[in-house]
Amino acid sequence: MPPNLMRAPSPNIPQTLADRQRVLQCVRETVAELDAVPPLPLAEIQAHADRVAQALQCDPAYRDYIAVLINNELWREAFAAIPFQRRLLLLPKCLRAEAVCCAEFDAFGLLCKRCGQCSISDLQEQAERLGYSVLVAEGSAVVMALIQVKKVEAIVGVSCLDVLERAFPNMEAAAIPGIAIPLLQNGCRDTSVDLDWVRDYIALTADDTARRLDLDALRADVDAWFAPESLDRIMGAPQGRTDEIAREWLARAGKRWRPFLCAGVFQALEDKKTLPEDLKKIAVAAECFHKASLIHDDIEDGDTERYGAQTLHAEHGLAVALNAGDLLIGEGYRLIADSSLSAAQKAEMLRCAAEGHRHLCRGQGAELCWMRAPQPLTQEQVLEIFRHKTAPAFEVALHLGALTAGCEQHGAIASTLSAYSEALGIAYQIHDDNEDRAGDAAARRPSLVPAISREQAQLLLEHYKGAAIRSLVAIDNAPLKGLLRRVIGKIFNETEFNAWCREIQQERA
Repeated sequence: MPPNLMRAPSPNIPQTLADRQRVLQCVRETVAELDAVPPLPLAEIQAHADRVAQALQCDPAYRDYIAVLINNELWREAFAAIPFQRRLLLLPKCLRAEAVCCAEFDAFGLLCKRCGQCSISDLQEQAERLGYSVLVAEGSAVVMALIQVKKVEAIVGVSCLDVLERAFPNMEAAAIPGIAIPLLQNGCRDTSVDLDWVRDYIALTADDTARRLDLDALRADVDAWFAPESLDRIMGAPQGRTDEIAREWLARAGKRWRPFLCAGVFQALEDKKTLPEDLKKIAVAAECFHKASLIHDDIEDGDTERYGAQTLHAEHGLAVALNAGDLLIGEGYRLIADSSLSAAQKAEMLRCAAEGHRHLCRGQGAELCWMRAPQPLTQEQVLEIFRHKTAPAFEVALHLGALTAGCEQHGAIASTLSAYSEALGIAYQIHDDNEDRAGDAAARRPSLVPAISREQAQLLLEHYKGAAIRSLVAIDNAPLKGLLRRVIGKIFNETEFNAWCREIQQERA
């Protein structure tokens, strides 16, 4: 393409249909050669966009536009597999003919009167006829609310490049298949969009019946496994009061990230609608190990409250609590041994669990030794304690889930799971450390609080979250990659979309 072919009034978007189609064709050829699994980090997408722009000899100002196309093509197959009823069409209110528009606004956005004087009513009618949810709003938190209540599993978003760029990290965090269609003009008033392009994407479908991993349904399933009657089915009938106390503790409130991760990794690798009984045993075993460590941790730290109630030793006494914790460790190993998995799978599971147990005890031991003779710690020393104390529980759960799917599948991703869990565990503890600043908990254990400021801690948190995300580059399994990426968003509550539209920013100012 000659260097001057794509010069146009807009500094960022090719204005002719022919130019846009040429760019799209080159992007599709590039993505086909990449064979990459979304979501890709923004920097990686931009690097590919630079190569496309160079190959086309087009204006470098089109890089962001090309990056949007690359991201669309990466998600195209996954998006096409989502039923219309689980998709959202998000339109900007600046598409309306502002001078004559009689629409009203509520908390969800613009309420179109279907007067036919702009393209909004036409697009909204077509999408709703297919089964879409439609919002005419600017990057609203409503979008994430719909995602959280399982109303939305894919998004077609129309917006200016500036908003799309700012929204990208949130879309990447949610790992939601998203198709972005840039407006042909900026300015927040009387804008336009390539309508055929929007219509094509709205109607995009596929014969592929692959089911996208439903994390909310999986979370509900995992929670149900810890109801008393479910635990009795999975673990067998309790044999005395000690069993009852241990299981009451196991069934108590908690985030249950470990069994959720265990089950999620298995489901991503196997894509089975019905989860096998062996997986339930392994996931419960992961929680047995974790809940045992909490009993001992509460005793060692002298804590008297957890989950808004008494700790186990405060309720039943030190000796009973210690014994219940020890029992849960034994129960975890028993559940692994009692599964019908192969001898090779069980042997590797027991090795991973034992190795994780040793690392956790060493991390806790370093903390206890510090508590006997507190002294200032460097940032590196605190992070090393975090690395040993918090990361192993995540790592064990991830490895157990992968091993339940098979030793071969586990072997292909084992090193990635270890790197991911290390970064995730450190980030999790930094996040927890930050929340403890308001109380006195941070003063009683090794903490980043005296070493660095809250702002520095936040930067460090973002660094380790980023490290966890970067560790996923080697994973080719799209559901697994999406699961692990989305878990980061769920753990750290990255669930709110902000309004970045220039007009809204001015109104707030």
